[in-house]
Amino acid sequence: MTAPPPLIPVEDLFGLPVRSRAVLSPDGTRVAYLAPWRDRLNVFLRDVDSDWATPDDEGDGAARRVTSDTRRNIDSFFWSADGRYLLFLQDTDGDENWHLHRADADRPDEPAADLTPYAGVRLLHAQLPPDLPGTALVQLNLRRPDLIDVFALDLVTAELTTVAENPGDVVGWLPTSGGLLAHTMEEGGDHVLSWWDRDERRPIARLSGVDHPFGFQPAVPTPDGTGLWTGSTRGTDRTRLVRLDLATGEQTGVDGHPSFDLDTPRPEADPRYPSSLILHPGTGDLLGARYLGARQEIHALDEHFAEVLPRLAELSDGDLAHVSCDTTARRWVVDFTHDRDPGVTWFYDHATGRSRRLFRPFPHLDPERLAPVAPVTVTARDGIDLPCHVTLPVGVEPHRLPTVLLVHGGPWYRDSWTYDPEVQLLANRGYAVLQVDFRGSTGYGKAHMQAGIGQFAGRMHDDLIDAVDWAAGQGWADPDRVAVYGSSYGGYAALVGAAFTPDRFAAAVSYTGMSDLVDLVESVVPFARRAVENSYLRYIGDPDDPDQRADMLARSPISRVDDITAPVLLIHGANDVRVARSHSDRVAEALRARGAEVEYLLNGNEGHWFINPDSNIELYRTLDRFLARHLGGRAG
Repeated sequence: MTAPPPLIPVEDLFGLPVRSRAVLSPDGTRVAYLAPWRDRLNVFLRDVDSDWATPDDEGDGAARRVTSDTRRNIDSFFWSADGRYLLFLQDTDGDENWHLHRADADRPDEPAADLTPYAGVRLLHAQLPPDLPGTALVQLNLRRPDLIDVFALDLVTAELTTVAENPGDVVGWLPTSGGLLAHTMEEGGDHVLSWWDRDERRPIARLSGVDHPFGFQPAVPTPDGTGLWTGSTRGTDRTRLVRLDLATGEQTGVDGHPSFDLDTPRPEADPRYPSSLILHPGTGDLLGARYLGARQEIHALDEHFAEVLPRLAELSDGDLAHVSCDTTARRWVVDFTHDRDPGVTWFYDHATGRSRRLFRPFPHLDPERLAPVAPVTVTARDGIDLPCHVTLPVGVEPHRLPTVLLVHGGPWYRDSWTYDPEVQLLANRGYAVLQVDFRGSTGYGKAHMQAGIGQFAGRMHDDLIDAVDWAAGQGWADPDRVAVYGSSYGGYAALVGAAFTPDRFAAAVSYTGMSDLVDLVESVVPFARRAVENSYLRYIGDPDDPDQRADMLARSPISRVDDITAPVLLIHGANDVRVARSHSDRVAEALRARGAEVEYLLNGNEGHWFINPDSNIELYRTLDRFLARHLGGRAG
């Protein structure tokens, strides 16, 4: 074997990218993107034909900064339909009360304006009608914390006009060019989509709550307002793309894959990943659909895009990720998913056939020194296939390595072939990394997901143990030096591992993990309580039922915290509204009370996920030291 690569500083992996998330303007002349300013990501503009080798901070006019946030990274932005404004979302220290902000692309020196400056109110959705370029249709819980209403927001004046008031049972709205759709839920959890007006509702379609725990996803109206492109599992295990007729409720197949699911619902929950549907930004026409297995496949559903797609794909050996184009669909800016060279961004002109690389987000990282991610399949003890990803350290003999079982969140989420700075940090320090898409994960068919019902701290945990046993049987994992680590549900899984199978793990790390399932369900924010019937209540339990409540407590790590013997690291954002900090507070207090080894990192400026670079650098320095002490890996 070659020597292991030099230690990569935590700052190099978790500091800010030099540029990221480029989006082409509707007229195809300018590119908006994120870049650092005063140690926070802000929105910048460049002419697409400018010299992208010029640094953004040289002041030569090539780059124009249009936002000036010094408190918190900007994570998500988009162009207005006419290209006049850049719109972005921002919360306060991770409280997830998102506000919609406006920056003028033609007047970058003007301060950005908060268009929804309402304390304690959350923007749920913002939609830009192409025929109303100065308007956004926004969904806000402005009137009552538990109800989402629809408003027309004037992008110039910030004036709100009520479009629809929630009578109390609407869990979501979908504006279309043909009118407003309301999403409600029947007793038992089935989803109903109806045309809405003040006097009556006209039900259109019903979806099984068991098969579609999050409703109609994706939910993209056809340009003519007569249909809805969405995912369906009717009559099949795999999610395929259908057109739902908004007059009859009939589903017509549009596209599908024999082995892969349409790539949903992860992108709807995590904007780091592109939507499963690729749309024309000017017309709203459907260009393509994404399917994800071990690697991504895109099906072109438009004649012009079928010409463009292979030219884009040849720009990288990664998977095509975020895509933007001008209104003629001739000029394109795209980036790529890759396990070792993430987000490389290209410009392509289909009229000339010419392309050029605009930037690499992390030019200081050498892909040759990073560890490849390998998809594998493990068989669980009851015969279920468990898709997994294995990352082994570079330059180290793969024999009895200290190993980190890295558990994803949700649990209605999935891991995939991608770049993850956590994975690369661990591999660089000499750890093998094992990621398991256990039952309950999405993206592998509805049977795989539904096998997780009622299996928190049960067979979902058995899947993790089975994967660890498989890794040890392969010879590369040292069964005596395995740590379990994850965030959100992954943090819960880490605490379950430490409390329910204490002899299996040398250390446990819970990052915003839940320790009390009853408290988790009872603390859901008001406007989302009805919407979790098919997820939390179906998969975890209903705390209003005494028998289920007792079962939920029995599956909660807080009820078995006295069984924990391994060292524990707890990480939490004080402003977390999904999993309150009390879930970590109580575990820390209980472990300290009996003198057990526990370390607790509480960040007062973050929520469920740490966003700012200083927060993440502190987090991963702490994790680095903790694992080195207890697994024996290298430390930076």
